[in-house]
Amino acid sequence: MDSRESKEAESIRRRRECEQCERRFTTYERIDEIPYMVVKKDGRREKFDRHKVLSGLLRACEKRPVSAGKLEAIVDATESFLMDAPERERTTSEIGELIMENLKALDTVAYIRFASVYRDFKDVREFKEELEQLLQTREPRREGQRKK
Repeated sequence: MDSRESKEAESIRRRRECEQCERRFTTYERIDEIPYMVVKKDGRREKFDRHKVLSGLLRACEKRPVSAGKLEAIVDATESFLMDAPERERTTSEIGELIMENLKALDTVAYIRFASVYRDFKDVREFKEELEQLLQTREPRREGQRKK
């Protein structure tokens, strides 16, 4: 019947009417302010920050032929993944793996750059192992393309 913002603009006051008994009543709607949380490796929790994810992707894709729209799509997918969590939180490892999966399909150089920071490679051997694993997944695809 009628809707108004409260004086503090923190909620919306609505006058309603029951269609069956025709009695009137008031409801108050409040914006859901519980933030989506990210659980860090050390157990700390912090609010999800899409700008932080986007800046990491921009660094990984610097001087690479990856459009801003595709990076935005990765951030959107990451945020949707977080919103699907029943407890409103995900671990950084779950989020990082999702981002790396999307980057691997988009640009392998950007993927390696992101993985080197995310996985915190301690030495060249770890970096080499990641590259070898990437090459092994790429080789069967190339052989299949040659046969055609």
